[in-house]
Amino acid sequence: MPDPSAGFSLNAISDLAADLLDGVAPRLVTIHGRRRGTSSGFLWRPGLVVTAEEALEADEDVTVTRPDGSQVTASLIGRDPSTDIALLRIEEQSLEEIAFYPTDGVRAGHLILAAGRQPEGLSAALGIVALAGGPWRSLRGGHIDRRIHLDHRLDFQSEGGVALDTSGRIIGMTVLGPRGRVLVIPSETIERVAPQLLDKGRVARGYLGLGLQPVRIDKASADAAGLAESRGLIVISVDEEGPGQTAGIRQGDILIRWNADALPSVRRVYTLLGPESVGQSVDLGIVRAGAHMTLAVEIKERPKPQ
Repeated sequence: MPDPSAGFSLNAISDLAADLLDGVAPRLVTIHGRRRGTSSGFLWRPGLVVTAEEALEADEDVTVTRPDGSQVTASLIGRDPSTDIALLRIEEQSLEEIAFYPTDGVRAGHLILAAGRQPEGLSAALGIVALAGGPWRSLRGGHIDRRIHLDHRLDFQSEGGVALDTSGRIIGMTVLGPRGRVLVIPSETIERVAPQLLDKGRVARGYLGLGLQPVRIDKASADAAGLAESRGLIVISVDEEGPGQTAGIRQGDILIRWNADALPSVRRVYTLLGPESVGQSVDLGIVRAGAHMTLAVEIKERPKPQ
């Protein structure tokens, strides 16, 4: 047990957590949706609010309650489902740009305060970092700079708030992950994605122009291609103006390799088509009518939805 004479006490921890919450309160806002209810967000720059993309149910009819209690209409600048980051614009107020703190020093066992703002007032959850890992890909193919799980309980209304270390520094945004796990979208990811949303309204993603579906291939073809599993992706549709069409890929072709990597699932392709893939040339291994071939495809940017 820590020595109480060294200054450790539950009262000290309690006061510290409350002080941290008070310190970030001028940044925290409430996001009001049409059906889902409310979630949290935070002021990134004057007139700009960052929040959790998954918690933002619609692109329109969004209002924001500011720290002073006033409610204003918000317009969506952009959203990136792959990193769970959305950016809103509200009436501008005098405010300095947020000071993020890097997460490279965050370790399992560190205390983290998750802070949000609900309609009734500020919300907080104090717990520890349950896992602090390296970079990872989300299920939607987004590059997240660090895998940080919190041993917290976070309700929907607090999602989109900030994660603070014990010095009151903002290290990221708290979101709800699979199976209710509380994740931190790291400050590095927000600093990379939010400016792209502000500039273009979205994050560029790669595009093949192919509709794909998992399929089993015969063992002889798998062995000939050096595949550990007899799986590939059959082309069920080809965009007439897409990169796949330009490269000569046809409906009925079976994709089995992306450069040297096997392609066991459509999710794997989605992961490979991240922002960094745009403009790259990729060698796709293909089975066509039992014959093996390789076609070079230049990845284009995914067209903006109409």
